Amino acid sequence: MPVTITWTGHATWLINTGSGVLLVDPFFDECPTASMKSKDVACDAILVTHGHVDHVADLITIATRTKAKVFCNWEIGQWLEKQGVGNVQPMNLGGTTAVPGGTAKMELAHHSSSLPDGTYGGNPCGWVLDVGGKRIYVAGDTSLFSDMERIGKVRGGKGLDVAILPIGDLFTMGPDDAIEAIRLLKPTLALPSHYGTWPPIEQDAAAWAKEVAAAGVGAAKVLTPGDSVTLA
Repeated sequence: MPVTITWTGHATWLINTGSGVLLVDPFFDECPTASMKSKDVACDAILVTHGHVDHVADLITIATRTKAKVFCNWEIGQWLEKQGVGNVQPMNLGGTTAVPGGTAKMELAHHSSSLPDGTYGGNPCGWVLDVGGKRIYVAGDTSLFSDMERIGKVRGGKGLDVAILPIGDLFTMGPDDAIEAIRLLKPTLALPSHYGTWPPIEQDAAAWAKEVAAAGVGAAKVLTPGDSVTLA
């Protein structure tokens, strides 16, 4: 089944599994590079990697309007319920849950996490999605870590079709470490994320994609906000 992945800017992604649309880290209205506004977002489930404002700014608004179930860690789940969001599935690292089109596993990430009002945001995470017959890794905000080799290992005869990786540096891993992450993960395709939104995380993504190819570790594709890639 075809799966379509759309980058709307910064670290926000829409993944159409063929059985529903997953929204990852909703940040639209205050994002200077966003291709759309939160009022125009349609989704069936929302996945959250951590609590920083550039990943949850529009979470409550979209979750309330769409009634989409929110998948997140325990602490963010408790915070959302206090904000009046009722359709929440709290989880923790290592857990797997059903999502439209397949399953989502909450994986490690090395970062920090606090919510917009200063509340502790629990452990940050990434997501491994087995949806529509495809295997997609959304790393979230993270540094390079050796467990990426484990995350990329073949499961049920299948490796990663796509790895979505931050390349912005300063707050996450930068371009060089992202290339090493590709080496460990061995995805068919890598997509850069969390860059270009503000000057401190400006990167030449096209040059990075060429470096990925030159390093012989795989293939990378650069999207502009609003662009999509379809996995047939």
